[in-house]
Amino acid sequence: MPLRALIVEDEPLAARRLADMLARQPDPVQVLGTPESVAQAVALLASTQPGPDVLFLDIHLADGLSFELFERVQVRCPVIFTTAYDQYALQAFKVNSVDYLLKPIDEEELTAAVRKLRERMPAAPQPATAAPAFDPTLLAQLMQQMQQTTPAATSYKTQFVVRVGEHLKVVPLDQIAYFFSLEKATFLQTTEGRKFVVDYTMDQLEGLLDPRRFFRLNRAYLAQQTAIQDIIHYTNSRLQTVLKPTAPDAQVLVSREKVNVFKSWLDR
Repeated sequence: MPLRALIVEDEPLAARRLADMLARQPDPVQVLGTPESVAQAVALLASTQPGPDVLFLDIHLADGLSFELFERVQVRCPVIFTTAYDQYALQAFKVNSVDYLLKPIDEEELTAAVRKLRERMPAAPQPATAAPAFDPTLLAQLMQQMQQTTPAATSYKTQFVVRVGEHLKVVPLDQIAYFFSLEKATFLQTTEGRKFVVDYTMDQLEGLLDPRRFFRLNRAYLAQQTAIQDIIHYTNSRLQTVLKPTAPDAQVLVSREKVNVFKSWLDR
């Protein structure tokens, strides 16, 4: 029987591309669904019987970090994370023997991952009482390691080139307050209150910017520390940040899963 997979990915094009590559495998993999959020993935896992043989899981989803999935439902099948994090941050995954595929996913690497998965699979189906695939505590620790793993030799961007009409303008890093996504576009917000479209996704920017200076507050905002003017306690153990210049969104909240990492980042 073919392997059955669930692709948890909030970028439809990326999900479709991965599904197409799985269909082209020497032994095609059947895709049961492509939920875009933790909530959708929880609902599918609870309703799909038998469950998937493998979960392809993006780290950042529409409603938070995918690690929350393991706190809300027992995942007993193997998981392969798909991520845009740079190679150095991924050392945290390697040390803890967690499988991952770096975006954009290479088809040969996907084939190797599926082959390895088949070799590891038990001959008999796992009982409903089988142990969960991952310890949520371990995954939270992995996320923290990925935020903090930055070798001294890593080179980060120091400026961005943006378009102004028919002209190009260089914006040094010191003049950037934060980046934000809005209506499928990514914007650079300067300290002077101007905004420009940039040709990067938020995930790509997270790997290009020095994590000692910039922090991914949530899926839509990546801020320089100097742009965070105030931090306010919010409901459900979350934090609200006040950015300068004023952000397009009325509330810029730190994802609940990132609150402890955010506090550690501030208290260095």
